[in-house]
This record gives sequence, structure tokens and C-alpha cells, in this order.
Amino acid sequence: MQLDLNLLTALDALLEEGSVAGAAARLHVTAPAMSRSLGRIRRATGDQILVRTGRTMVPTTRALAMRAQVHALVQQAHQLMSAQQELDLASLERVFTVRWHDALTAACGAALITAVHRRAPGVQLRLPAEPGTDTPELRRGEVDLESSSGRPALADIRHRLVGKDRLVVAVRPGHPLTEGPLDVARYAAAEHVTVSRRGSLRDRIDDVLATHGSERRVIAAGPTAAFALRLALGTDAVVTLPDAVTRTARDQLGLVSLPLPLPVPDVPLYLLWHRRYDDDRAHAWLRDTAADTVQALFAPPAGAPHSPAVRTGHDVA
Repeated sequence: MQLDLNLLTALDALLEEGSVAGAAARLHVTAPAMSRSLGRIRRATGDQILVRTGRTMVPTTRALAMRAQVHALVQQAHQLMSAQQELDLASLERVFTVRWHDALTAACGAALITAVHRRAPGVQLRLPAEPGTDTPELRRGEVDLESSSGRPALADIRHRLVGKDRLVVAVRPGHPLTEGPLDVARYAAAEHVTVSRRGSLRDRIDDVLATHGSERRVIAAGPTAAFALRLALGTDAVVTLPDAVTRTARDQLGLVSLPLPLPVPDVPLYLLWHRRYDDDRAHAWLRDTAADTVQALFAPPAGAPHSPAVRTGHDVA
């Protein structure tokens, strides 16, 4: 049987969308044409690929096993065929998956979507939530761009430092900590909430407090910054968070921000991607757009003194 590489693109879309109609819309073909492609794929692979369950379709076991490899092959083929072409944003059609920390997505996800759509209206963005555990989607090509507070340990993951953020203390208006100077003893004695997608009741603040001979009382661990800030608004809970990426959310809720009474290093913010995209011009444009969008967070508010946050933007292998 002669190999038709167009079927690989169709298979990738079918596995990503989970339906004939969704895959057809993604590739800008008719549903009957995509249905015919699915039939050819089934004959070529000897597998049903998608089977109907009630009113939806679900992938077969073999389809699930091949999904990551198919996606990687399609991305590699795209890079091979487009490496020497000039990037035409107006006609670019692509789906990018950007997985950021929830606070970063809330702070500038809308700005990123607006900036991308303004110049590349054919580009679609996915902004999924972070999983509760570390996952290899970045290496498998299922995620195009991630955020991180640490440099990647793997040699095939590139990174760009886009800023350094200082930690602040967020409390409700009228909270006891707003009365008088905030020192280490008063801070440690308060009721604290950590932000952890894994549910950890301890973070680096506890390590710094230990060096001062202090220990704080953590009453809960929240899954997102938004949850922790809402809890702080309605209780005496104290939340310690990066300033720039949570400033808008704190202002909208009317929370009070206090300086952290501890010498804690600023929190670095990195963008991460796999090295397969180093020469991908569309991906490079996405990285630059994302970096510009994030770095706008670190500009000091109008009329405010310059923030200690550091802004930068160099790709590092």
C-alpha cells in the first residue's frame, strides 16, 4: 500500500480532537472528507482508531499508544518542510499548547491570546491547567511552552529567563498583621496557606524561617493562587505569593499586600520548550510574544517606584 503522508496529519487531528467533526474543522476540510480519511487510516493500520461510545467517540488502545509518536512525527515534518520559508503570520495556521502556572495564566493569559490573535488570526492556543505531578509532555511535543520557577534539569529542554519576582504577603483588609510593623515573629505566628498543585504544606519559606529559629503554622494547602487569595479574603489566612504575577488578582479582590519580613531571594520565572523547536520560526515567534507578554507584568505600576523584579529575555540551551 502506498504511504500517504496526508493521512498522518489527519490521524494527528483525529487523535487530538477525538471526533471527525473536530478534526475536519481543525484541518479546514469537510466532515465527509475527514470521515473518508478515517476509513483509509483504519484500512492502513488495521485498527478502528476511534470507536463510538454513546454520542461520543473514544480512541482505541492502539490509538492511545501511538498518539504521542504521531504528533511528534507531524511536528517534525512541519519543521522539515517549513524551515527555509519566511514566516507569514497572517496565513499561519497552527495550534500551540502553552501550559503555565495558574497565577501566570490568570495574570497574562488573556493578553497572550490577544497578542497572538492580533498578528496570527489562524493560530489557536490551548492553555491547560498544570497537572498535579511532573509530566513528560514537553519532551513528547504535546506541550509547546511551559513556565517554571527553576531551570530544567534535562539537556534537551531549552529555557529563557523572563523575569524575577519578589514575594509579598497578602491579607484581607483589617487583618491584624496590617496593624503596626510586620516582623518575623508576627509573620510566623499567623495562620498560613500554601499554594501547591501537589498539596504540599511546606515550601521554601519554611526553610528560611528555620534559619531564623522560627516555624509558621500552615492550616491548609490550596491548589491554585486564586483559591488561596479567595481564602485570605474571607479569613485571617496569610498567603505569601510572587508580587507581579498575582498583583492584578489581589487588587481585584481588594487584598492588602505587605512586604515579606524575611530575606528571601527573588523567584525566577522561566519559559521552557524542547530543543526540537529551536529552528521553528513560528515557535520562536510564539516564544518572543510570550516573553514580551510576561515581561509586561514586571513593569512598575504607574506612579510607583521601580520594582526590584529583573527583566531579561535570552534563550539558553
